[in-house]
Amino acid sequence: MKREAHMSDSDAPHHAIVIGAGLGGLAAAMRLGAKGYCVSVVDRLDRPGGRGSSITQGGHRFDLGPTIVTVPQGLRELWAACGRDFDRDVTLKPMTPFYEIRWPDGSSFAAVQDDDAMEAEVARLSPDDLAGYRKFLKDAKARYWFGYEDLGRRPMHQLWDLIKALPRFVWLRADRSVYAHAAARVRDPRLRFALSFHPLFIGGDPFNVTSMYILVSHLEKSFGVHYAMGGVQAIADAMANVVRAQGGTVALNTEIDEIIIQDGRAAGVRLRGGRVMHADIVVSNADAGHTYTRLLRNQPRKRWTDAKLKRSRWSMGLFVWYFGTRGTRNMWRDVGHHTILVGPRYRDHIKDIFIRGHLSDDMSLYVHRPSVTDPSVAPAGDDTFYVLSPVPHLGHDNSVDWTTRQDPYRRKMLAMLEQRLLPGLSDHITESLVFTPETFRDRYLSPLGAGFSIEPRILQSAWFRPHNISEEVPGLYLAGAGTHPGAGLPGVISSAEVLAQVVPDPAPSMALPVAAE
Repeated sequence: MKREAHMSDSDAPHHAIVIGAGLGGLAAAMRLGAKGYCVSVVDRLDRPGGRGSSITQGGHRFDLGPTIVTVPQGLRELWAACGRDFDRDVTLKPMTPFYEIRWPDGSSFAAVQDDDAMEAEVARLSPDDLAGYRKFLKDAKARYWFGYEDLGRRPMHQLWDLIKALPRFVWLRADRSVYAHAAARVRDPRLRFALSFHPLFIGGDPFNVTSMYILVSHLEKSFGVHYAMGGVQAIADAMANVVRAQGGTVALNTEIDEIIIQDGRAAGVRLRGGRVMHADIVVSNADAGHTYTRLLRNQPRKRWTDAKLKRSRWSMGLFVWYFGTRGTRNMWRDVGHHTILVGPRYRDHIKDIFIRGHLSDDMSLYVHRPSVTDPSVAPAGDDTFYVLSPVPHLGHDNSVDWTTRQDPYRRKMLAMLEQRLLPGLSDHITESLVFTPETFRDRYLSPLGAGFSIEPRILQSAWFRPHNISEEVPGLYLAGAGTHPGAGLPGVISSAEVLAQVVPDPAPSMALPVAAE
């Protein structure tokens, strides 16, 4: 018989509270439920998924955050740990091509999984770089096995774990940036972009983030790029359903104000309004910065002090324009599911975003058109779009005032789209919604409005990142983008796998059955 758990059961033995129903928090709840905990997930939004949730407006479903699945086996393993079959709950559709990159000179590059087709694309742009491209893929594979399958799937909270890994880091030239590694293998500037831009998907500066992240090229080659029918929201909804089937609860529209400390350990949470929920362990899927500066504001901290977090380098902000168009399903036939429009500058533009904190006049855009794959995102004959531009976070000197800059910036984005990708777009727009770094700060409680928490530089990764088992308070654990191994859908799912290795098992007498199909 399935055990029922309710918010009123907050004093039950072996009870876990998960702060935040983001993908990392939901994955953590699933792992804890499989271990035998009675789990209560609490989130301030009206839908599960956090940054992977959605908003429906005028018949258009806008997926707000991640748009692709690159390591589907991570999700399948998560479901299997709960006694379930991921593919019965969620339908993944492989993308071909993964995305198309378009440069201002009219040249393009289509990324696909087939080896021969990819080599043909490389040779079409720069035949002399084919041998270097093959070397780059070998490099990416080596970093995948060490960085993802090894370090990314085990705890890194002990300094000795880092020390043991240092020789391998040195051998793999982890001191070199992603861009520098690409530049060492290929000469064509377009291929250097195509092989180095991926850190932007997890909030990293390609010219400063460790070359370990070239492993993404191996992920794409080996496992492909997939779209979840129904969007990432469908994954989040399915995760919440597993938690409920395990006997847990998912409370939405409920904000946690503080983590309660009793006898020197995390003992529950206080909601806005004053209600207290007790628990044996607390898992925070809130941003690590918010967890330490806000939720533990009354607790002395030794490592993650306000001053240390202020000194940390944070990922860039995001300007995202979600819009719907009427009668366009058969227009722009050369525009697929994912398109990257590259601006006139690369290195200097990245420096504006990450170092100078300057909002550039030019931009590079990530264009998501899910309606070519999933008709459910828009009314019949219409399209749903999501266009993203990396911008500075709010922590720089003279930070951008988005209350005055939002509309001018959106108009620049529209002009670029009409000129280079979607001619006549302005005549067809119906619904429109804009997220700026200020939205990320207010909606997701993200420090400085950063899109991906702390930037994944080498001295802010692994042991140097906030640990999955809190350094500050016993009984507190972290999951999600701000902890190990980092941001991105594979990263936050892996954070829950790591979490399950450091959270103690409940007493055998309290073990709960896995979720029934």
